[in-house]
Amino acid sequence: MDFTSFLIQVLNGFNLILILLLVALGLVIIFGLMQVINMAHGEFFLLGAYTVVMAQWGGLNFWVALLFSTFIVAVVGLMVEFFCIRYLYDRPMDTILATWGISIGIKQLIILVFGPGGQMVTHPLPTMVRFLGIEYPAYRLFTMAASILIILFTFYVLLRTDYGLKARAVIANRNMASALGINTRKMYRMSFVFGSALSGLAGGIMSPLMSVDPQMGLGYLIPAFLAIIVGGMGTLYGVLGGGAVIGGADSVFSYLISPVGAQIIVFSMAIVLIRLRPQGMFGKRS
Repeated sequence: MDFTSFLIQVLNGFNLILILLLVALGLVIIFGLMQVINMAHGEFFLLGAYTVVMAQWGGLNFWVALLFSTFIVAVVGLMVEFFCIRYLYDRPMDTILATWGISIGIKQLIILVFGPGGQMVTHPLPTMVRFLGIEYPAYRLFTMAASILIILFTFYVLLRTDYGLKARAVIANRNMASALGINTRKMYRMSFVFGSALSGLAGGIMSPLMSVDPQMGLGYLIPAFLAIIVGGMGTLYGVLGGGAVIGGADSVFSYLISPVGAQIIVFSMAIVLIRLRPQGMFGKRS
């Protein structure tokens, strides 16, 4: 492998890791605060992408469509929480079946409206940027920069704001937080909407780079779950480490072997890591 190919592969891997982190952060916020295993999170990702498709059909600029997709998925997340999830807070295992059913419903609705085939989004930045002796797509550089800013913003919200303080209090001890006057139901709703919006934004960002089809969410849902488990369930920083391991390994082995072979290796690696450290790479032993 020459230096040019190596650098391009590193940038592609970094791109994958950052998008995976956006999806995984939404999952870990919902699970960490609400103990809800959201199997519909991948469908929120594809809803973000399909909203961009619909917005462009309506003549909207891509950048406006990107903001619109984030808002629409946040509204969908609010509706799912209000009509379904809020009744299951004391039955965490039931949330698996409920959100799985929601994911099937969303996917079938997409197929009825758009058909089973893939849709394409007009590329907003078709130019190439030349640096370090290579040419790299400008839009991929944008996705990396935007993902870094969104991840930093998410950590700022969770670690430096009043909402983040209340959220971490609910995570640490839900009953004590409620006794101290924190409206836990409001925190649950805000967190579910926030996590859903992150997934929808990730889907909108990725829509010009891949075929927008009804199965696209699954390709990010499973790696996101693996990133959370490998990194450690009880820590936000574990998501960063787990996402780097899962996304980096998938990118490297997809290039060296094949996408199917990469998935086999990544799953095997995740099983070994979980066996050796059940609490995750950065989690604490209970």
